[in-house]
Amino acid sequence: MTAFQAIFLGTLQGLGEFLPISSSAHLIIFPWLFGWKEHSLVFDVALHLGTLLAVLVYFWKDYLDLMVQGIAKPKSEKGKLLWFIIVATIPGALFGYFFENIVEEVFRKQYLLIAIVLAVFGFILYYVDSIAKNKVELSKMNVLQAALIGISQAFALFPGISRSGITMTTGLLLGLKKEAAAKFSFLMSAPIILGAGFVSLLKNINYVFTEFYSFAIGFFTSAVVGFLAIHFLLGIVKKSGFKIFAYYRFFLAAVILVFYLLRLV
Repeated sequence: MTAFQAIFLGTLQGLGEFLPISSSAHLIIFPWLFGWKEHSLVFDVALHLGTLLAVLVYFWKDYLDLMVQGIAKPKSEKGKLLWFIIVATIPGALFGYFFENIVEEVFRKQYLLIAIVLAVFGFILYYVDSIAKNKVELSKMNVLQAALIGISQAFALFPGISRSGITMTTGLLLGLKKEAAAKFSFLMSAPIILGAGFVSLLKNINYVFTEFYSFAIGFFTSAVVGFLAIHFLLGIVKKSGFKIFAYYRFFLAAVILVFYLLRLV
């Protein structure tokens, strides 16, 4: 892997992990479009650990408050939020543990299927953003809302859906304000990324040193871009909502379809 490829893929991961556009779909589609070799599992670990660092750095004060309040005052506003994040993490963790390999095998080379998923979820994102009644502040959400958002996160294993996209969309459907839905999605991303990244790192620890150059580039690129993506999304949802990301999903789905048909000729 060249330095350019590592930076490019790190940028895709940093953007796709936090914007509702699906990082997994981008990491499958763009190497296919450019004719690059499939990147290794250890590089994938680097990308995910980079985005983990991004969310931890961006929300470090929130996480510190959540940990302190969750233990000392579990019934306080931030204390309850910590337990809501834990509740929301469980469904995605279980689904990933039992079905991640199966889903990856089914979707890995199914470019047309990924395009369809990108487009369909784009319509869902656009529709929900149009009809949602965004009244509930993050401080007013309840355990049922957290659990339903957590269940929706399980579907993010399918490339094209997007972990941030499905959790934010579910939050909007449940009445959360757009900023609240986005922030809860970001806060709950750390445990699931940490768990998946740690398990993958243990399985591939011997390969980290042999691919350290690309590992380091991918890690730092996804961390920096991920940090900026969080800041960008929190700003844009206050002004424009999520429709711009639906348009992008339609565009990318169309590009995939064109390339797919051209390669059949």
